[in-house]
Amino acid sequence: MSKNTVSSARFRKVDVDEYDENKILHLIDIIETNILSFPILSIVTMDRAGSIVLKVLISFKANDIEKAVQSLDKNGVDLLMKYIYKGFESPSDNSSAVLLQWHEKALAAGGVGSIVRVLTARKTV
Repeated sequence: MSKNTVSSARFRKVDVDEYDENKILHLIDIIETNILSFPILSIVTMDRAGSIVLKVLISFKANDIEKAVQSLDKNGVDLLMKYIYKGFESPSDNSSAVLLQWHEKALAAGGVGSIVRVLTARKTV
């Protein structure tokens, strides 16, 4: 008869209950809920912000557009240009005509470089 020379202390002791399928599925559900809720929230917020900015741009009088654009710095003109292009994506009644006026004044203030920066930017509005 052979003698048991292998000690059970050498082997890891695994808590099998830690790997319960229900616990793992619950953790995955929590992680997915928390990770996915943030981007959806930010997309909704960005859409609302875009529609508010578009309403503000449309409400300006044509004579006041140039003064408003001239009051912006380079980054402000770039941000304005982002919102102008965002407005072009989903035109509404008369919004394209007003946005073209804004675009003309923003182009005069920021130059072609502003358009290039907006079109190549990774972050959108």
